[in-house]
Amino acid sequence: MVVVRHAKAEAYGSTDFDRELAPRGLGDAAAAGAWLAEQGVGADAALVSAAARTRQTWEVLSGAAGWDVAADYDRSLYGADEDGVLDLVRTTDETIGTLVVVGHNPTMGLLAQLLDDGEGEPASVDLLMQGYPTSACAVFDIPGAWADTAMGRCRLSLFNVGRGKDTRDNS
Repeated sequence: MVVVRHAKAEAYGSTDFDRELAPRGLGDAAAAGAWLAEQGVGADAALVSAAARTRQTWEVLSGAAGWDVAADYDRSLYGADEDGVLDLVRTTDETIGTLVVVGHNPTMGLLAQLLDDGEGEPASVDLLMQGYPTSACAVFDIPGAWADTAMGRCRLSLFNVGRGKDTRDNS
């Protein structure tokens, strides 16, 4: 499973739900997707908050990663806490190998920290514990079935914060 916090959004929108990605966010989402591809991380399904910034993050990230996966845009992810997200994850079809979840903080950061069993790659665990900024991606190994996914039972294998070129920069 890959837990992603949306990329950097504009400060204002007609509503918080409608805020779109800032130019920096577009570059960061692309960098995150490219990094996931470089690590050999694929995607079989995606659960994405229906908010504008998370939809855009998914579109840019998945494009840069080379994934051809239709996302399930779920409005309940917009305000979900970590238990609510985990409830949605547990409904994932068992034929799915890798699920990508794109949402908002503080939920995504808390979820990543709570899923971690503390036995993963030490440098990644250290980075995860330092915070969960925009475009953060945590890749977990999930033991067993999706329905049995639980806090403290997943192994963090990779962690990265996508930082790319501001799309306004034409150099």
